[in-house]
Amino acid sequence: MKITQLGSEISIRRTIAEGTEQQVQAVKEIIATVRAEGDAALLRYTEKWDGAKLARLRVAPEEISEAVERLDPQLLADLTEAADNIRRYHESQKQEGYKLENSDGSYVAQRVTAIESAGLYVPGGTAAYPSSVLMNVIPAQVAGVGRIVLISPPGKDGTLSDGVLAAAHILGIDEVYKSGGAQAIAALAYGTESIAAVDKITGPGNMYVALAKREVNGDVAIDMIAGPSEIAVIADDTAYPDEVAADLLSQAEHDPMASAVLLTTSRSLAEAVSKEVQKQAATLPRYSIVQPAIQDHGMIYIGETLEQVIEAANELAPEHLEIMTEDAEAVADKIRHAGAIFIGRYSSEPVGDYFAGTNHVLPTNSTARFSSALSVYDFLKRTSIIHYSEQQWQNSKEKIARLARLEGLEGHARAVESRSWKKETQL
Repeated sequence: MKITQLGSEISIRRTIAEGTEQQVQAVKEIIATVRAEGDAALLRYTEKWDGAKLARLRVAPEEISEAVERLDPQLLADLTEAADNIRRYHESQKQEGYKLENSDGSYVAQRVTAIESAGLYVPGGTAAYPSSVLMNVIPAQVAGVGRIVLISPPGKDGTLSDGVLAAAHILGIDEVYKSGGAQAIAALAYGTESIAAVDKITGPGNMYVALAKREVNGDVAIDMIAGPSEIAVIADDTAYPDEVAADLLSQAEHDPMASAVLLTTSRSLAEAVSKEVQKQAATLPRYSIVQPAIQDHGMIYIGETLEQVIEAANELAPEHLEIMTEDAEAVADKIRHAGAIFIGRYSSEPVGDYFAGTNHVLPTNSTARFSSALSVYDFLKRTSIIHYSEQQWQNSKEKIARLARLEGLEGHARAVESRSWKKETQL
């Protein structure tokens, strides 16, 4: 990894889901085709791009039960325990409405309700992600979403991974479909003969998935348009170089565009970590992905003071931020922008990815400056309720009419005053 002195400029911001003109046009054509042809388009695209000739899109119940049978019992137990941890964490995010009532019976209130349906995209391709099933489904379930749909690209044999199907089984999800890419997003957004449209789409994917989510946004809600994975580590001389390197590589193996950054005040640590990264990277099965990520998007910055390093981390606003320093809690208290913060030596990033219970669907591309992890809140709607009594209307009508006329909206003013006119004509 390249080592440089920390200066005034530091950034991991990269364009999210811009795509080439050809990619954008291709996504638009795919969406239009799915809207026009429905299932036939999905089946054709699945054969063309996934190499799987399917007789049906929906996963049969026996496919799920057989996958559960094949999965190692210990892995099934691990997934179940992880699901319990995730559910426990998200249960704390439940929201209730409120009512502010006046003595005359008038009130304003907020009603909190779940959206009716959600479609959750689970990536396939170079890796299968049962953890994505847990992280997307559980917040929706805790929120009270009535219909939850999973969709994921099949392998060439026409099946989904045993882990993905087992995770669906653990959570009681039986509406699962085989389709990937932009065509899957189009199906969730607009529906086909087999797949009814949903109200919200969540879940990560490749460039085509991201472009499709951007294209359908507005016709249906989406969670976010996520970029490649990111990790930043703040470390000092108390950290172990091999552990820091392993954590940086844990995200580099996701994608050749993934970003891995070390921020430190220690040159000796920086040099040791740089050597460890190359040494460990060479032993990873996904070396062909790791190496370009580290070469093109990996960096070690050396700051003069810990305060400078902390400010640099806040400027980065990374998806994942690990803190391996003396008094790591105090450093964490100074972090304003990060998707998730991992404090101390034993809080390696994969702890959050799989087991701690926090959600691993996180803002990327420095959007942690203004956005948050996927949560129960993403599946809830808040509806304002207004109930004015006659007395409260009498007390407020002239004020409301004046404010309306201040904005040049005479119709608004008359709407409030019309109640008075009707009352007077009846007398």
